[in-house]
Formats: sequence, structure tokens, C-alpha cells
Amino acid sequence: MKHCIPLIAAATLCITTASAQTVPEMAVIPAGHFWMGSMGEGENYDEAPVHRVDITHSFKMATTEVTNIQFEQFRPEHKQLRGKDGLCIGDNEAVTNVSWYDAMGYCQWLSERTGRTFRLPTEAEWEYACRAGTTFPFFTGDGLPGSMHKNQQKARTLKPVGLTVGTTPANAFGLHDMHGNVEEWCLDWYAPYSAADALDPVTTGGGLYRVTRGGSHNTPENYLRSANRSAMIPADRHSMTGFRIVEAPYPDGWQINETHFAATKRQSHKWKAVSRTKPIFCEPKAYVIEPESKNAPFFKHNHQPAITWCDNGDLLAIWFSADQENGRDMVVLSSRLHPGAKSWTPAELFFKVPDRNMTGSSLLNDRHGTLFHFNGVEAAGDWQNLAMAMRRSHDGGVTWTRPEIIEPEHTVRHQVIQGPIILNDGTMVQLCDAGPGSEDGTSIHLSHDGGNTWSDPWDGAPLPQFAEGGTGTTIAGIHAGIVQLADGSLMAMGRGIDNAVTGADGKKHLPISISTDQGKTWTYHASPFPPIQGHQRLVLLRLQEGPIMLVSFTDHPTRTPRNQQGMMFTDAHGNTTRGYGAYVALSYDEGRTWPVCSLLTDGIERHLNGGAWTQFFVMDATHAEPRGYLAATQSPDGMIHLLSSRIHYAFNLAWIEAK
Repeated sequence: MKHCIPLIAAATLCITTASAQTVPEMAVIPAGHFWMGSMGEGENYDEAPVHRVDITHSFKMATTEVTNIQFEQFRPEHKQLRGKDGLCIGDNEAVTNVSWYDAMGYCQWLSERTGRTFRLPTEAEWEYACRAGTTFPFFTGDGLPGSMHKNQQKARTLKPVGLTVGTTPANAFGLHDMHGNVEEWCLDWYAPYSAADALDPVTTGGGLYRVTRGGSHNTPENYLRSANRSAMIPADRHSMTGFRIVEAPYPDGWQINETHFAATKRQSHKWKAVSRTKPIFCEPKAYVIEPESKNAPFFKHNHQPAITWCDNGDLLAIWFSADQENGRDMVVLSSRLHPGAKSWTPAELFFKVPDRNMTGSSLLNDRHGTLFHFNGVEAAGDWQNLAMAMRRSHDGGVTWTRPEIIEPEHTVRHQVIQGPIILNDGTMVQLCDAGPGSEDGTSIHLSHDGGNTWSDPWDGAPLPQFAEGGTGTTIAGIHAGIVQLADGSLMAMGRGIDNAVTGADGKKHLPISISTDQGKTWTYHASPFPPIQGHQRLVLLRLQEGPIMLVSFTDHPTRTPRNQQGMMFTDAHGNTTRGYGAYVALSYDEGRTWPVCSLLTDGIERHLNGGAWTQFFVMDATHAEPRGYLAATQSPDGMIHLLSSRIHYAFNLAWIEAK
């Protein structure tokens, strides 16, 4: 049967007759059986259970990955990508920066040119061919010889290495570079394993990601094992992934499936407005709750939340869970607080591209029935070089569209921050950290067409000196929050000491960045508040009632000299007290003054666990949570819902004003 592969615009077929195509050297892979997978310990949970797989047919597999010179006979313009990230320069180096669609397009083109059927290997075929009759983690044994290493370590910046194919020893089937060199696309959608025996398995029923196998350069050795499973968004491409081909018929029943998930019926909730005069402050409660099932991934470090309200009355919170922030184990989990419920639901898996770092998440309710989810997606394990993905939900987050790549380059300026907004003219705004460092500032990304296309107005200028009245093209401070002012300009506030602005008092202050041209240029000013540092993230939110709300911290409890800790707070009766920790401030004049500033506590003594970097602390009349990553939303009933790294606070405007 002939299979026609519909390609995305970026993968339009390009056939050249300038030179004759040479079919890559092929090796015959005999029929047989093997035990697929591993024990699935820790982050490798998706490799279990081990199960028997029978490959009932022999097939041919390329002895090496497809090279630059081979791929460029199909796509000549790809030569412009040689040398990207200092890699993949020579003719006989494995081609990289190809999407799944690009790889499938090459297979279709080669099939049409030769009259033979070439395709990508199924995941089972790939592991069977890689093992070549072995049962150890590598066909070489328990480890990979150093002579086969190509900077096999976690790399924030990719180290240039040679990717010439066929330079490492072949396995018993005559295949080179099955462990490392570059990752390789497979035919399958990524899906969980079954314990049942399988005959020629292939996942054809649709999914979110396409499988990649084999690991790559600049990757720890663990991810190069025969059983290791990785995957990518099919449209993604970067310098760590290429492909090899097989010559064999397509599996029975195989077809491309690009349909999106069908949304369930939208449910609406009648929100009952809370009092505008009676102060309300709810008992703080944990929203990070370990799942009841051990099958769901849950790690020791849970951090960096996002929150929104849903049309059905739920609150939806998401955050990352990991053992290491710069690891590939990182997953994005979610929990819900249903209307009238006293506690949040246990954590569930919300978003995970297998074997990729997922740093940075945000949620946005457009108030017209659509939720947006934005997330960073790394090529490997660190959080520096991220692409940006986006999903939509039309049923309160029950189902989501497949992730779209909205910023395709794996680079800096793409670490998503919670707090996206929609401007008066409909422009969507998503902020991102401009780099992995604590003083890299914040970038802005804009969409003028409802999220379909995005742009970063940055002109490439380096970070400026953040002085009072100074100007630049990057928001001062990382982890910034943003609001639109009444005159249409933008105001942002971010974290950092070097990014802090010196005020008239000669001290460093939390910086305010103002833009009158939708983020192309910014002017910097000193706020009346102290700067914040590591393990702290502020909230800047326009409330429904009109005021702008800032939630930040008085100081950093371990980095601020003890005699400089705390702030002076004046209550509604004029009494002045020094307080410590998180505070809430209000501005009624578009950020020029902040007449209301209250410590985030109701005065009741509590011993609380803030999770992540905060851990245990005491809340009382003069102490609030000392640090944490904050996120907030205001639901249609007027309640303000604030998350730290583990705790959910709920209060209304009247409570802030009455303090």
C-alpha cells in the first residue's frame, strides 16, 4: 500500500536532479524476538514493564544515520543550517535540525525516487536492532566505552563535537551509532507500554509526541541505553536529533493521525460575588498533594506554580516536579480545587515531553471560553535552551489540543513565566526569562492574532545598566510580572539585585519598567519596595475592582543582613510594626504610589510547610512566608487566589484594605 505523508509547510517536498541519490548502506535485520524495556526505576518509569516482543519479519536498516549530503539532495536549503550550535558541518556528519515531518518527507521522496519503500523504524524495531541479541543496557555491556563518547554529560551550552557517521564500532547486526551521535526519530506515537506479549507493535492511534531513540552528543550516558525512551513534539527540531531509515512495508493499519482531541461539553459555573466590604482571609492550605497512585510521576522538588480559574468553577494549579531542576525527569503536574471543596485534588500528570526539561509554565483564561497553557521545552536537561509550546482547552482544562511550537528556536529568552495577560486591543502578552542567570532580565512575547503567531520585539541589544530614568530593550529583573496601565502603556516589575534601581535614598529598590511601545523599549524607575533575590518570585496583577496588586517579599531571609531585614507596616489604626516576609501592596494611581501595604498574614500563629526552597516557617502577626515562587489569579467572584511553591492563600480586596 502506498502511504502519502501530508507535510507541514516547512517540510514541503523539494526534489532535485542535480545529483543522483545514493541509498544509504543497508543491513539485513533478521526476524526474532527480544525483551523490550527495563525495570523502569525513577525517571525511567516509562520503560516498564519489560515485555516480550516478536519481530516477525526481516527488514533492512541503514547502517548509519542519514547524513547532511544525503538529506540535502532532498532539501538543498538545509545546508544553511550546517554549523548551527557549532555542530554538523561536514558532508558525512549525521543530519540534525530536522523535524519528524522532515524525516518522513525524506523517506517518501527516497521511496518515489527508487521505487522501494523506505520509512522510519518503529520503536520496537529500533530497540530490537539496537540490542542485536544483547540484554545489557548497551550492546557493549553495562557501559559505553569512552572512545564512543561525544561529551556525554549535561551541557548547558552544547560543546562542538564531530558527528561523522560510522566511526564507532558496529553492533552484531552491523549498525553504527545506535548509542549516541544523534537521537533518531521513530515512526510511533509515544505511548505507555503494556505487559502483554506483542507482535510487531507500533502505536498508530494518535498521541502528542513522536518517539526518538538512542540519545545524542552532549547528553549523559544514561540516556543512550538501548531501553531509554525519549520523544519530541513532531514539529520540533534541534541540533541533537536526526534519523535513520529502514526498508520495509509500512505496518498494517498504519496511518498518519493529526486530529486534535475533541473537547468535552463546556460547563459553566455561576459565580457568587464575595463581599466588597467584609474582609475575607481563608485558612492557608496545601495544593501540592502527592498522588495516591505510585504510577503517577511525583518527585521531591515541587516548584514554580501557575494558576487560573475555569468556567466550571474549578481552580486549576500547575507546577513542575523534579529531583533536579536542570534534569530530564522534570514533569508538569496539576491539581484542582472544586467549588465548595475543602482540599485540592491529588497531583496528576499535566504535561510532559518525555526526557525533556520542562522549565516554565503559565496559564491564561481569555474569559471567552478558552484556556491557554504555555510551557518551555528543552532539547535536553538544562533550562537554558528552551523552545516554547502552547496548548488550548475549550472545556476548562479537561482536554487540550496538541502542543504547538510557538517559538521554535531552542535558545534563551524562552523560559515561560506565569502571569500572561491580554491587552485592551486583544494582544496576548507572555513574559519569559531572558536567560538562565539571575540577572538576565525578562523578555516579552506578543501575539496579535489570538495566539496563532508570536514575536519577540527585542532588537538584540545587550542588557543595559538599570539606572533611574535609564532605557533599554529588556525588562529589568527576571521572573517579572506585567500589567497594562490606563494610558495603554505596560508596567513590569522583576527580581534581581544587579537589575535593581538605585532610588533617591541611595538604596537598591525593586525596579519598575515602563514601555509605551508594546515592549520594544523600556524606561527604568525605582519602586518604593526592596529588591528580591533567589527563590523568590513576585506577582503583579490588575484586580477586577481597578487597583494594581503587588505581592512580594520584604527581604531574603538568608541573604539580607539581619539588621536590614523586614519592612515597616502601618495598620488601619495608624500603628506601625516591623514585619517580615510576603506582603500585599495596592496602587490606585497606576503604580505611582502604593498607599496600602500589608503583611500576608491574618495574625494567627501557624507552623506551615512552604515546600521547595522555603520549607517550614512560622506565620504570625509579624511574620509571613519568607520566600517562594508566587502566582495569582482573581476568579469572577472577586476572590484573589495566591499560590506560593506549596501553599494556596485566598483573600479578597476588602481584607487587603482593612489591614
